[in-house]
Amino acid sequence: MADEHASDANGSELGCFLRARRTETSPDQVGLPVGTGLRRTPGLRREELAALAGISIDYYVRLERGKETRPSPSVLDALARALHLDDREHQHLRELAALAARYAPELPPPPGRAVRPHLKLLLETMRPNPAYIVSRNMDFLASNPGGLALYAGLDDWPNKKRNLARYLFLHPAARDLFPDWDAQVRTCAAGLRAQADTAPDAPDLMSLVGELLLKSPDFARLWERYEVTGRRHTSKTFHHPHVGAITLSPQSMELDGTPGQRLGVYVAEPATPDYDALLLLDMTAHHQATTFPKW
Repeated sequence: MADEHASDANGSELGCFLRARRTETSPDQVGLPVGTGLRRTPGLRREELAALAGISIDYYVRLERGKETRPSPSVLDALARALHLDDREHQHLRELAALAARYAPELPPPPGRAVRPHLKLLLETMRPNPAYIVSRNMDFLASNPGGLALYAGLDDWPNKKRNLARYLFLHPAARDLFPDWDAQVRTCAAGLRAQADTAPDAPDLMSLVGELLLKSPDFARLWERYEVTGRRHTSKTFHHPHVGAITLSPQSMELDGTPGQRLGVYVAEPATPDYDALLLLDMTAHHQATTFPKW
């Protein structure tokens, strides 16, 4: 019981400091328009500070109320910049966060990234159809040659950075690859929101969401919509730099006996131009993978 009270107290100290600095920071100090009407809140509103720091309003409220006790260093730095903290105040913020994390309950470790050998064999048997396996937060864990090549430019990144949500929002090739990029990212953000709402303290999900909030204004805007369902795509068109336009039918399913891993696969009707493009993608990707292996 004593440890529980200690956790609440130390989490509240972090929240109290943020609330105090927020109420003492005026809009004009951070370049926001003051407006003509009376403000009910002294200083910055919560949503204003969250926007300035590039984090979601619900995450900031959890911080201020002492419910979130493990903010990442990048989140702390963003809050310090938004509040115009000096070096001493910035260090104090770091110390309060470290103290809060020390007494917080241990979080479960993120699911492992290992893919079982028989699942890798399954991917190979699905050729020439592009197929891959992702984690619950869309980390790209394994694929056959076409599965990786389909997402043009994804192989530019090291293995641990490959994530389909990160690709959609942050890779420069994604906007060219998808003619309906706006619809794709909206569905992606809704899927991550649904995952995060059911597992709000999952470190792998929160780390990815925090990164996207800081680096992608498009993701931050979509995240604030609180959408948890996206449009189901019966077909998906790619403007691929190596095989041209190709329209494929996607399918996704959860894999039994895994920590939330999912299989994704794309198919095309045989004897169609799309199937011919799919064959070309598989052959060229296989040749490149065997000549210049990246896995």
